[in-house]
Formats: sequence, structure tokens, C-alpha cells
Amino acid sequence: MDKKMKEILDHAIYGTPEIKPEERALFLTTFRERIHVALTKSQVIKAGTYDEVINVMKTKRNLKLFLNGNLSYSIYSNYIQQANANGVPFTIVTPTTNTPFGLVLADGTDAVSRQSFVIEDDWYIQDTEEN
Repeated sequence: MDKKMKEILDHAIYGTPEIKPEERALFLTTFRERIHVALTKSQVIKAGTYDEVINVMKTKRNLKLFLNGNLSYSIYSNYIQQANANGVPFTIVTPTTNTPFGLVLADGTDAVSRQSFVIEDDWYIQDTEEN
């Protein structure tokens, strides 16, 4: 059987192959290269909001906010209010694997040239040491 025919049959039987499934599971369905800023679950649970997240929402366009659905709505409602105020669509994702991330703010379609997208505070260190 020729290669093209095998690919067509495999797609019909198994579905379209997913690109970087481990990365997408870790970052709440988005790709690392699209992330502007990401917060761990403890950082999201902490009272208030991170200015870094709000500043990106105010200054960048074509964003999408991904929130960890394993957290309570009341914990991330401040971020949803800010996203609505700044015209940033959001998606609540229920992870199927363990992830330390509670919030990911990413570009909707393009890669972002950024070395680090995490905020390394005590909460971040606590979450990354647990995983």
C-alpha cells in the first residue's frame, strides 16, 4: 500500500495526529512558543492578580487566556474580569494530566520571542519543587 493511502486510512481510523501532545497538556492546550506569561496554580490562588498578566492584556493584541478548570472559579474570577475588560477571550481547560500551571496567557496564533514566560517568586518555586 502506498504511503499516502496508509496516511489516509490511519487518519480515518485513529484521527488526526496531535502535535506536541505533552507540551499542550502541560500548558493548558497551547504551545510554549505562544506564551506571553504563565502562572502556577499557587500563583493564581494567591490573593489579587499579577500586574504582569494585566499589563500584557492591556498592551498586546490577539491574546487568549487559558485557565485551569481544576481550580475554583472564585480563584481566577479577577483574571476573567480583566480579560473581559480588555477584550481577551478565555477558555477554562480541565487538564487530563498533572500540570503545575493555573493560568496561561498566550498569543492566539503566532509565536512570541520571549526567553522566560514565568514569574519566579516563592509561589512558583513551591509549585515547581512539588512536580
